[in-house]
Amino acid sequence: MSSISPSLTNITVQDQRLPDRVMISVLTTLPSCVFLVINGIMLFTLRSKPVFRETCCYVLLYNLLFADTVQLGQSQVHLLLSVLQIRVSYPVCTFIIIFTNLTTVVSPLTLVVMPLERYVAVCYPLRHAAIITIRNTGAAVTVIWAISFLNIIIRTLLFLELFEKLDSLEVKGFCSDIAILLGSKSDHYDKAFTSFVFVSAGVAVMFSYIGVILAARSASTDKALAHKARNTLVLNLIQLCLSLSSTIYYPLLISLSMIVTRIILFRIQNVFYLFFIILPRCLTSLIYGLRDQTIRPVLTYYLCCRLILPVVENKA
Repeated sequence: MSSISPSLTNITVQDQRLPDRVMISVLTTLPSCVFLVINGIMLFTLRSKPVFRETCCYVLLYNLLFADTVQLGQSQVHLLLSVLQIRVSYPVCTFIIIFTNLTTVVSPLTLVVMPLERYVAVCYPLRHAAIITIRNTGAAVTVIWAISFLNIIIRTLLFLELFEKLDSLEVKGFCSDIAILLGSKSDHYDKAFTSFVFVSAGVAVMFSYIGVILAARSASTDKALAHKARNTLVLNLIQLCLSLSSTIYYPLLISLSMIVTRIILFRIQNVFYLFFIILPRCLTSLIYGLRDQTIRPVLTYYLCCRLILPVVENKA
């Protein structure tokens, strides 16, 4: 799966004047820092109470939010490298991209497991406590990270094979996933793996949604639980679409580079960065933090620097 690095090529950045680069850095870094703080508080919230640490859906949410937060920070680092025109060698660039890809895969894979947990809760309520345990959830999270590591190992082997054919180890342009797709093998593997992950997540969400809808028609099903699960699955689908939107970031920019000037492309690139890179990785904490009745009071308490008093603390 391609990493989400915001540098396109040297066609957009190298021609910009210093004031333009400073302005772009500030306009993208400020919202990124704000949402990194919010995500950090949300992560702290999910580890602050036993109810969050011992509930499977919150463990999965923590894993999803952690991956999104790391991706957001890494994306901002990539942007600053591009804006500051810092060039690196292929080995260094490959290490940065591979580290980024580690968490890029975790988000959609977590969205494969989360809908299935809701499906079991609604369709098999009597067996939910036996099937969805902390131990099984921990095993699922371990498998998610293991698949991500396996993807990294395969990509690394492909890159090492291609390094032998390089005339120079210096990256042409700026460090990005496009810059290190040195051959057709790595490109084909990247597209195949990305398609597999997102198709798997899409099938899991749709299967769970249809199962919940059918179960909601049963007289023995808890209607309130089914309605809440259905809304959660819709949110999972929206999150999946937002994650998928980041994969069209480069194709859109490459297509636009053929028809617009460099200055316009540079401005469009930064708008796309805000909507396709920053926004999808900020909505998880906002959606769940404001929607979930258990998380909301505790999150508000910490967001307000513990000024809202222990009344909120007692509600958690």
